[in-house]
Amino acid sequence: MLPVSLVAGSAWIGSEGITTMKALVLSGGMGTRLRPFTHSMPKQLMPIANRPVVEHVLDDVRRAGAVDVGVVVGDHAEEIERAVGDGSRLGLRLTYLRQDAPLGLAHCVLLARDFLGDDDFLMYLGDNILSDGVAGMARAFAADRPDVQLAVHRVPDPREFGVAVVGDDGTVLRMEEKPQDPPGDLAVMGAYFFTSAIHEAVAAIRPSPRGELEITDAIQWLVSAGRPVRAVEHTGFWQDAGDIPGVLRCNRWALDGTRREIRGWVDESSVLNGPVVVEPGARIVRSRIDGPVIVGARTVIEDGHVGPHTSVGRDCVIRRSGIADSIVLDDAELVGVPGLHSSIIGRSASVRPTDTSALGPSLVIGDHGRAEVRI
Repeated sequence: MLPVSLVAGSAWIGSEGITTMKALVLSGGMGTRLRPFTHSMPKQLMPIANRPVVEHVLDDVRRAGAVDVGVVVGDHAEEIERAVGDGSRLGLRLTYLRQDAPLGLAHCVLLARDFLGDDDFLMYLGDNILSDGVAGMARAFAADRPDVQLAVHRVPDPREFGVAVVGDDGTVLRMEEKPQDPPGDLAVMGAYFFTSAIHEAVAAIRPSPRGELEITDAIQWLVSAGRPVRAVEHTGFWQDAGDIPGVLRCNRWALDGTRREIRGWVDESSVLNGPVVVEPGARIVRSRIDGPVIVGARTVIEDGHVGPHTSVGRDCVIRRSGIADSIVLDDAELVGVPGLHSSIIGRSASVRPTDTSALGPSLVIGDHGRAEVRI
């Protein structure tokens, strides 16, 4: 049975009690904090537990009830489209919307105006990971339908975020974008629920000093106009996977939810402890795996040790090497390198020990690369 509309232009309630609405997933941006990886791939395709971060976001969007999803993409549009496709694999219908330059979150709403129409929608940043998802927030939004419902989270240093000042009843009293003297510690997260009122607000604001249409300014315009703007506090795990530490934290969190599943080949002399996933075609030979760990399809681990919170991609080789709390992307190779920790190894990268006759470590590092060497 099709969902029944509550109000014309409103959110919908499906048969399982989950709100259905449109969604806008923002997957553009330059990803400068993730260089050198983002020289050759969009940050939204960085793997978290061997799945692109944007797929985690799209899964959450689907669980919140959205089916029709606009995906705002930038310079890496083709790569994202190849990875995610038309959305049918994820139970979604995707429409790709090209943003030629990163002109702000409110500009994304402006860009998506025809796609969104007058429907309520969820806007979700495509590199955010949060526990519990947004389905509960979606139900709260459908019940009250304020013009805006924000997800907020308490942070120790709010200066790098939009900050909301919230009354005891959840009403947003004021918004500020990256204030140097924050009026509070409630940071605006990357999940917003809007009615069509946001379009009037976006049309009314002007670019900020950094040349962007700020969604914070649009929401503040509604607050100043006396329109209903509410906040829902999220208290679980939340992380922007926009830099190396953030990606590793997301990977740890995602791996903590894995269950043991062995579909590849493991020889009798190997030891697998805890939640370990071995995908089809992978081979574990004379090695120790301490979960939570995921070993991608067709990867070979031989005479190695993979420690907790490590994701190893597809078609990799780890031989006579040890690695923990790390991410190894597809087709990478580690040979004779013990003791790697808190590392991200790029696609098709090769890590090997230096020649024993060399005077010291030998490195080949691309633009914006980083190496940490014990001396």
